[in-house]
Amino acid sequence: MKTLKLVLVALVFSFTTHINAQTADEIINTYFENIGGLENLKKIEGMKMTAKVNNGGMEIPLEIYQFKDGKQLTIINFQGKELKQGVFDGETLWGHNFMTMKAEKNDAETTANMKLNSNDFPDPFIDYKEKGYNVELLGNETIDGTETFKIKLTKEPITVDGVEEADVSFYFFDVDNFVPIAVQTEIKSGQGKGMTLEITFSDYQEVEGLYFPFSMTRGVKGQPRSPITMTSIELNPVVDDAEFEFPEETETVPTDDNKN
Repeated sequence: MKTLKLVLVALVFSFTTHINAQTADEIINTYFENIGGLENLKKIEGMKMTAKVNNGGMEIPLEIYQFKDGKQLTIINFQGKELKQGVFDGETLWGHNFMTMKAEKNDAETTANMKLNSNDFPDPFIDYKEKGYNVELLGNETIDGTETFKIKLTKEPITVDGVEEADVSFYFFDVDNFVPIAVQTEIKSGQGKGMTLEITFSDYQEVEGLYFPFSMTRGVKGQPRSPITMTSIELNPVVDDAEFEFPEETETVPTDDNKN
């Protein structure tokens, strides 16, 4: 695989455009061009990311599936058991409870918010105007020693505890390579409510002519975060629809042979 940095050395304009970039659209357009082209991104129907997350020194294997039709699924292999999290078939959102190991559906509000974001694959900036989103360049900011363009992305409002709230994220684009190296969002509910969730991206590598980050971290800003390392990314994988279906519990009816 080629790394993004090596390829962009030959693209001189990528190192000079940021001097004249005055709008969020110019930055986003350059970003799409640098990672392989907007039209090529639009051709992707799905992705499979095989990864490992480091949690307290323990490496946990992951398989992450995302599709253009909104379906998504994360498979976690933990202590010999296969658990599913964030499973969405387009209508139902569910995952395994880590304590009981049983499948549980998410509440209606969380599921409705998931549906709103189901058209963001593979990148929320694709056709953002047509989706009713808004972007705003807020200037420059340094993230982990790297100078970046800070872009505010406002999407459709979500509902939190019955109240409609703005869905806002802040993306930080490296001023040299024009790729996101971090995204920050406010945690709206649950543990950490009101804090800032930060996801970082690095080690962009080529997959079938497109570039994706192979290294990520995720966690509350200012606190220790769990590193996620991609071992492979596969485009347009084939997955049985049954993998996304909620496993309805069936009650065992005693027979004459096993009655007491």
